[in-house]
Amino acid sequence: MNRTARAFWIGSPGHGEIREVTLPDPAEGEVVVRSLYSGVSRGTETLVFRGGVPGSQHAVMRAPFQEGDFPAPVKYGYLNVGVVEEGAEELVGRTVFSLFPHQTRFVVPASAVTVVPDSVPAGRAVLAGTVETAVNALWDAAPLVGDRIAVVGGGMVGCSVAALLNRFPGVRVQLVDADPARASTAEALGVGFASPEEALDGCDLVVHASATEQGLARSLELLTAEGTVLELSWYGDRKVSLPLGEAFHSRRLVIRSSQVGTVSPRRANRSYADRLALALELLADPALDALVTGESAFEELPEVMPRLASGAIPALCHRVSYDKSA
Repeated sequence: MNRTARAFWIGSPGHGEIREVTLPDPAEGEVVVRSLYSGVSRGTETLVFRGGVPGSQHAVMRAPFQEGDFPAPVKYGYLNVGVVEEGAEELVGRTVFSLFPHQTRFVVPASAVTVVPDSVPAGRAVLAGTVETAVNALWDAAPLVGDRIAVVGGGMVGCSVAALLNRFPGVRVQLVDADPARASTAEALGVGFASPEEALDGCDLVVHASATEQGLARSLELLTAEGTVLELSWYGDRKVSLPLGEAFHSRRLVIRSSQVGTVSPRRANRSYADRLALALELLADPALDALVTGESAFEELPEVMPRLASGAIPALCHRVSYDKSA
């Protein structure tokens, strides 16, 4: 059978296009998935769109089902929710999440899809990849009951971390962002909000996700003695300066990186599949709908992506709908 689909490609840095692709027949152990929604991760994905992945990170930054190479042409993305049309009987008709780019239909191993729980709407499930990043970050950070915590940077990842931290008993959580519009998102998630200048200090833990030099410096200022900054930002090819003089050493501060590409060593007994399944279970919380801040049709991606990359469309997670793209 001749199967075709349409996919979004970055033809050159800053330029996207829709291409027709031919799908292979599914082999034993593979499934055919029809996309319902995909999500644009505004941080990493728009950096890829601009061609900002440094050469040293080309291999590290490859998405699981990426085609092409950085900077372009490349098919990139990793937040897809679809319905299985062919394959294993127990999966046919089920809504699934996978780390596939923006494409109307695709063929992948059945092991590459995770069934979305019935308690999670398909449109919210596009957040699974970001919530999985937040889960891994909190495994790395290991917050304690009663901790005073700030999350600096109210983007998609920062808000996901804040939402999960809000479930810890006795924890003081404050979302810190220079954009006052993030206050309404914080309210929807049930956490406090402050500008960088007004943020509460004395923090045991600061999770930094603003991807700015100023945000990281402010994160250090908010710590109490022996406190830790968990660095979730990825700066691509930009250099970052830090104030590591003054009281940095006498206060014995810690800066620790966290990245979703490796399961946290604190949970070495968990697999990638375990972590993703947990993220999908956590998405049963309707408060997380606040992280989806816009939607457009798949056919509009060549016009929408440049506006997301430039900030002309302010977004946390921008959702792509395939209702009319089958």
